[in-house]
Parts: sequence; structure tokens; C-alpha cells
Amino acid sequence: MSSETLLPRLQEFLTSNRVHYDTMTHPHAFTARDTAASAHIDSHEMLKTVMVRLDGKLAMAVLPSDEWLDLAQLRKASGAREVALATEADFKDRFPECEVGAMPPFGNLYAMEVYAAASLSDDDDIAFNAGTHRELVRMGWHDFERLVHPRMAELTRH
Repeated sequence: MSSETLLPRLQEFLTSNRVHYDTMTHPHAFTARDTAASAHIDSHEMLKTVMVRLDGKLAMAVLPSDEWLDLAQLRKASGAREVALATEADFKDRFPECEVGAMPPFGNLYAMEVYAAASLSDDDDIAFNAGTHRELVRMGWHDFERLVHPRMAELTRH
């Protein structure tokens, strides 16, 4: 895939921060686990971005595609009283340049907090949707952590 199809906001952010990344296309897939399989990427390396509401405010929970978000653990980590999965209607307008559900896990580019599963810190490389259900970005976890400053926490169950 040429980087011309990468989201301009994301491409500019990665380039300006001198991040080495690769882009790739894969057969159309909706779930992160299916995307990992179609792109021949380890399912733990493939991230999924789960949109949540923390006391009514949108946030991102980022976790490996082979794990499930535990809302009780997210509540504990965030200190929020009310934690719920966001509906598509809640967030589709926040990512106008993205296909619904294919937004990259860069909440900092969209003025929202990012919580990341502690298990990700064991990974060298990560991959994630690049705004469509056919395009991925692959980059180093440490670059992601440096740029996004996610709040690391135990958020998942297998």
C-alpha cells in the first residue's frame, strides 16, 4: 500500500515524530482477529480499539485482538463511576475520515484518553487499522507508547 492512502493526520503525526512504520493491505475484514488472520499477523500483535464511555466521556481501550476487554477492570483503572461500551452512534462522527470501527488507536489525535492493556508492553511490534478495514499500520510498540502515552492497566481477560 502506498502511504498516500494512509490517513493524512496519522501519516503526518508519525512522520513528524520520526517513527518508522510499514503499511499493508489485506483482504477486507471487520474484526481485529479476522484482520490478523487475513494479514498473516500474530493475533496478539494485532490491536483492537474498543470505544468506551467513562462517566459519559469517550475514551479508547486498546488491547490485543486475542483478548477481551473487562469493563470492571477498566472501571478500576480509570476511576470512573460509569463504564460502558460506546455505540457506533456515540463515536462515528469523531472519526470522519475513517470507516466506522477502523479508527487507529491514537486517541491523542482525537482529544480522548487511551487506556492500553498491560500485556501489550511485552510486544516489540504492533499492527492496527489505518482508518479502513483493508489497511494496516505496523510499527514498534515503544514508538506508540512514546507518542500516545496510554494509561497502562490490567484491562483484559483471555
